[in-house]
Amino acid sequence: MAVVAGCSSGGPTFSGERAMGPGSVVGSPECQRNPRSCIYEGRYESDERAYAEYEAARLNQMELERLRRGGRW
Repeated sequence: MAVVAGCSSGGPTFSGERAMGPGSVVGSPECQRNPRSCIYEGRYESDERAYAEYEAARLNQMELERLRRGGRW
């Protein structure tokens, strides 16, 4: 099964130097071409871990729903 990530438009608000925002690296052309180049391997700030877990669950659910609507395994 493949896991796909994308940009967030809702959900809880998180702060921190690397918190997601309109200018987020996630949507940058470089990361879209080579997602592995944008993986952050450092330590999480106080509420970044909660955001990452929330966002991963949300994106996985969206992808699952997309696949159920018309995707093929």
